Amino acid sequence: MTPSPNEVTQLLEEWGNGNQAALEKLMPLVYAELHRLAHGYMRHERPGHTLQTSGLVNEACLKLIDQSRVQWQNRAHFFGIAAQIMRRVLVDHARSRQYVKHGGGGHRVSFDDSRMFLPERGGDVVALDEALTELATFDARKSQIVELRFFGGLSIEETADVLQVSPGTVMRDWTLAKAWLRKAITSDRQRIS
Repeated sequence: MTPSPNEVTQLLEEWGNGNQAALEKLMPLVYAELHRLAHGYMRHERPGHTLQTSGLVNEACLKLIDQSRVQWQNRAHFFGIAAQIMRRVLVDHARSRQYVKHGGGGHRVSFDDSRMFLPERGGDVVALDEALTELATFDARKSQIVELRFFGGLSIEETADVLQVSPGTVMRDWTLAKAWLRKAITSDRQRIS
C-alpha cells in the first residue's frame, strides 16, 4: 500500500523535531520509492558497475539519516534531498574510478524530453554534475530544478512546490536549463576529443 503524501510529510515533521520513532516508521514507507529512483539511475550505468541499486539506496539512506537538522517541508522536499544525495554518491563513485582524468569512455549524452537526459555511463554522471555545478554558480534555481526533476524524479508541480515558485516558472527554467546543459556537455566533449 502506497503511503499518502500527508502521512509521509507528518512523519518527516516529527522526525525533524527529534522523534526517532517517526524515522523508524518513515523509512519503510519511502524505501520502495527510493529503490525505484535508484534502480532508474543504475539501469543506465555501465554493465558490471560495482555499485548496485540496493547499495545506492543504502548509501542514500545512511546519508539521509544524518540529515538531522533539516526542517522537512513535505514528501517532495525529502525526495529532492534524496536525489541530491544519490547524485553525490554516483558522482563520488564515478570520480573514484577515475572517469574524468582518464576519459572514462565517455560518449555524447542525449538531452531529449523523452529520456530526461539520463546518463548512460559513470563519466556522464560526472560531466552532468560538473555542468550542474557550473550552472549553479550563476543560476542556482535552474540547477535545483534539474536536480529535482532529473535526479529526484519530481513532477513539475512537485518541483514548483519545493522551490515555492509557479509551475510555469519551473517549465521555463527546465527548458532553458536543458538547453544550457546540452551546450555545456557537448562543448566539454568536443574539448576532450
